[in-house]
Amino acid sequence: MPPRQFFRHAGRSVRPVFFFLGAHMPDRKPGRTNRRKVRFAVAGLGWFAQVAVLPAFRHASGDAELVALFSDEPEKLKKLGRKYRVSALYSYDDFDSVLASGEIDAVYLTLPNHLHREYTLRAAKAGVHVLCEKPMAVTERDCKAMIGGAERAGVLLMIAYRLHFERANLEAAEIVRSGKLGPPRFYQSVLSNPVTDPDNIRLSPIDQGGGTLYDVGIYCINASRYIFRSEPIEVVARSANNGEKRFCNVDEMTSAVLRFPDERLAVFTSSFGAAPCSYFEVFGTKGWLRVEGAFEFAEPMKHRLTIGDRTREKKFPKRDEVAPEIIYFSNCIREGKTPEPSGREGLADVRIIRALYRSARTGRPVTLSGFQKKRRPTLRQEIHRPPVGHQELVDVDQPSPS
Repeated sequence: MPPRQFFRHAGRSVRPVFFFLGAHMPDRKPGRTNRRKVRFAVAGLGWFAQVAVLPAFRHASGDAELVALFSDEPEKLKKLGRKYRVSALYSYDDFDSVLASGEIDAVYLTLPNHLHREYTLRAAKAGVHVLCEKPMAVTERDCKAMIGGAERAGVLLMIAYRLHFERANLEAAEIVRSGKLGPPRFYQSVLSNPVTDPDNIRLSPIDQGGGTLYDVGIYCINASRYIFRSEPIEVVARSANNGEKRFCNVDEMTSAVLRFPDERLAVFTSSFGAAPCSYFEVFGTKGWLRVEGAFEFAEPMKHRLTIGDRTREKKFPKRDEVAPEIIYFSNCIREGKTPEPSGREGLADVRIIRALYRSARTGRPVTLSGFQKKRRPTLRQEIHRPPVGHQELVDVDQPSPS
């Protein structure tokens, strides 16, 4: 649902009054900053923001400072502002003026998918760097507009792929790259995250960014790309729906095959209707690797590596996966360097998602045009922070039993 411009009170619309970050509105000078701590605002205070993004700033406190919150719910703003000691609390109606104030260096967008383009472009126009949750946007056109807007404004745009900084996933990609498995031949994965509430935003129409591919399938797609260090050239997909009312606008589940150069295949299933499951496997000519819990953000993960007749297991403890994004992006801002994952990374996945839904709709394979992507996540990007503890939610429900 788009942010409302007014709050409702006693049956009438009223404009909220909030503390402004100073009356002076200097011209923005985007680019790197000499500040030790990058000043962040967070726009969108839903479930993921509350359980992962807001508490992550405590683990990123040496590099970033949370200075402002945006929401259209005044009670939620008040409670979360008090919890995180943030006094600058705003409605979305104030977004442009606040970002133009010169008091914010970057904004973390956790808004609904179909709003990512609009708010990225508004932030860029104000000279504010953007860390945007995935999926980057709903269409390739939106992604390209976001990339172009950031480039023209001279600000950095990073897409919040938390697993690009997480040890188990980065190490898996390194094992494949090292040749221990032999040439990789195929990849398979499953990510099932049951969504039971019919009002959950994940069940919004697909053309608004709802559906399994935008929400969970994107993890399977992204992992296949950094495992193979390549881009698919053809995709085919089939969607299924058991007819329940909650799935009237979206796929209950989608299975897909991605064909990569050198005749390699990636197969995955994304689901809203089955029991929770999260893993991927990659098979080479000499061995195979299974990563259990591969896409989780608050659970431990495990490698099971088999080469020949020998199998080894390695466990990876729970960790904060959002603080590393904030730390890394803050460093990029201070040093004026393009982040990985950039807007190009977000575009790469969205174009595949769109092609998969097109294939599922038409029943035909879809050929993808060439796409150049030079930078891939590496172990050098790994940043470790301890796990975030249990968080009391404010005016929001947990989206699923997982």
